[in-house]
Amino acid sequence: MTNRREFLHHASLSAMALTSLGSIEIKAATRLSKIGVQLYTVRNEMGKDFDGSLQKIAAIGYKEVEFAGYYNRTPQQVKEILNRCGLEAPSAHVPLADIQTKLDASIEAAKVIGHKLLVCPWLDVKDRKTIDDYKRHADTFNKAAETCRKAGIGFAYHNHDFEFVPIDGIMPLDVLLAGTDKNLMKIELDLYWIKKGNQDANAFLSKHPGRVIAFHVKDMDNTPKMSFTEVGRGIINFKGIFAQSKRAGVKYFIVEQDQCPGSPFDSLKISYDYLSKMEY
Repeated sequence: MTNRREFLHHASLSAMALTSLGSIEIKAATRLSKIGVQLYTVRNEMGKDFDGSLQKIAAIGYKEVEFAGYYNRTPQQVKEILNRCGLEAPSAHVPLADIQTKLDASIEAAKVIGHKLLVCPWLDVKDRKTIDDYKRHADTFNKAAETCRKAGIGFAYHNHDFEFVPIDGIMPLDVLLAGTDKNLMKIELDLYWIKKGNQDANAFLSKHPGRVIAFHVKDMDNTPKMSFTEVGRGIINFKGIFAQSKRAGVKYFIVEQDQCPGSPFDSLKISYDYLSKMEY
């Protein structure tokens, strides 16, 4: 009888332990399934050998590329070389002037190549002197985003650090965010430049859930110059930031290194090797 009581007692404790464990959410580690490259990183090489540069990027292991110009290739020619390399190009940077005057042509090219997202990458100094300038850009982006939506394409804005420098006490990026439809205009968040702008990426993501569609995955070295470096060799906590990516709405992880110490392909391989193994 005693043995039977002991057996039932231990069985009860085991069941309680299993029930307790079952209530604990076990989060599996995540790895990036696709890693992209902003082709500005290899701009000089693309100008000399367009096809060969894309082949080298694919050989490293990258699956996606983001264009910043097509180097006098037609959209069909671009699509054909992407197919040969086994690459996709879900996004492209489109200058503000083209957004203002040639958006239809950019959309048609996007359809041929396979872009799902067009991004305004930069505002020239002359275009960002006042808060009213940013209000005008917000109107432009709203209209552009609606036109893109009708074509089945997304629209986003890519930050640098100047959007975080107040003008008349107002943060320019706040003007762009408040003045645009959050369901239409997204942000391609450059993780180097937001840090250079003395902002916290995690705080930004928490404040704007669902607003960030892409990351420019770019690292900052641990020097007073705060220069560019290969991903994983700098001071940016990518694991912590990536952990918020799903809630933030991020679909694309795009490596970029504006300046490289040697061959940009060597730098891109270092970044790829780090990111392909990283768990978050």
